[in-house]
Amino acid sequence: MPLIWAVALGILLNPLNSSMISVALARLQVQFDLSFVDASWLISTYYLTSSIGQPIMGKLSDTFNRKHLFLIGLSLVAVSCLLAPFSPNFGSLVAIRMIQAVGSSMLYPAGMTTVRKQITKNQARMFAILNMFSSVSAAFGPTIGGLLIGAADWEAIFWINFPIIILSVILTLKFFPNNPVVKRNASLDYAGIVLFSFTLISLLFFLLSLEREPKWVSLGLFVLFVIALYRYEAKRPAPFIDVKSFRSNRNASKVYVQYILVNILFYSLFFGVPSYLQQVMHYNASFTGIMMLSVAGMGVIVSPIAGRWIDQAGTSKPALFAGCIAAILGTGLLMTFQEATSPVYIFVVLCILGCTNGFNNLGLQTALYSFVKKEETGIASGLFMTSRYIGTIFSSSLLGLFFADRVSLAGFHLVAIAGLIIGCLILLLTASLPGKVRERLAG
Repeated sequence: MPLIWAVALGILLNPLNSSMISVALARLQVQFDLSFVDASWLISTYYLTSSIGQPIMGKLSDTFNRKHLFLIGLSLVAVSCLLAPFSPNFGSLVAIRMIQAVGSSMLYPAGMTTVRKQITKNQARMFAILNMFSSVSAAFGPTIGGLLIGAADWEAIFWINFPIIILSVILTLKFFPNNPVVKRNASLDYAGIVLFSFTLISLLFFLLSLEREPKWVSLGLFVLFVIALYRYEAKRPAPFIDVKSFRSNRNASKVYVQYILVNILFYSLFFGVPSYLQQVMHYNASFTGIMMLSVAGMGVIVSPIAGRWIDQAGTSKPALFAGCIAAILGTGLLMTFQEATSPVYIFVVLCILGCTNGFNNLGLQTALYSFVKKEETGIASGLFMTSRYIGTIFSSSLLGLFFADRVSLAGFHLVAIAGLIIGCLILLLTASLPGKVRERLAG
């Protein structure tokens, strides 16, 4: 269990920092004189950096000393949190957040690979614990951020990281095992990394341009980079992105696509709801954070239930169906929101949406590991998290498109409609996964 605590404290840093910023956006818009689209660069660049970094770190975690990678990641997060409050301008803050993303990208694949190799019994429950930390930290992020901003302004959301980092470092030094370094796979596919990076960057620029004037050149470049990436990586003996596996392992590919959609839905609401509550309902940051406790509470309740359910059923499919139903119901109810809607009603609807995240995150994670070999855990974990970040990039672009220069009730309803459509697509993908698949978590 000390190892689980060390890993859990490390991996919660990414979702915590990505979610606390949701309540800080309104404050940062005022301080740096930004539109919502401008402020969304704090979200998009963080996830862009993470989406590039996760597969790299996944590859490294299968090759190099995972304990050292974990400690380096914690150190980079600490440095970024020290510098961020003193940012002289918005551009500096964006750059520092990217450093934070690089550090946190090391933690998930290194930690998950270590847990899977060290713990062979009741792995679904161990993953449930880790998922609960990740989900709860993401869900509690707005609450923590709101209270901190209300008490000490936006800089406090960076200071709060230090107790977590210090405790994780202590536990890592004492309980994290040293895995042998595998020299034969030490080389990285640098050209593949560059192509993958340019693919995501061109996609980001196109998505962020939709609110004003679409940059079709960026879309064209994205298509060209996708083709170039696929053709190049398909010929590599040790590719950065194993594109052939997308065809040979169709079930894992479905999981990646489904996780992208889950995160488009979740983060569109996760960043959209606090902005709606503050700028349309006129709640302050502290009360908005308290309202978002509904998501956190249901994440705490649902994650361990989902873990036991998956262990007993031998498949994650029933839990995934439960997540789909909650998503469709919750987004449907969001369309009934009005400017005079009761806070109690909003709280209940957000509870339903909290169930969605709890079931889908653990269900998809468990499903993925049943479709990949044990020695591929690191790169699979990296691609899984990259899918999350791609979904989040789409979500920030979606919000920029619907909210434009200001957050409005009509724009929020459009977000809810988009979420309902996405929920239906997730349901179709869940139905297409194998029915009774005994999870091969122990290898």
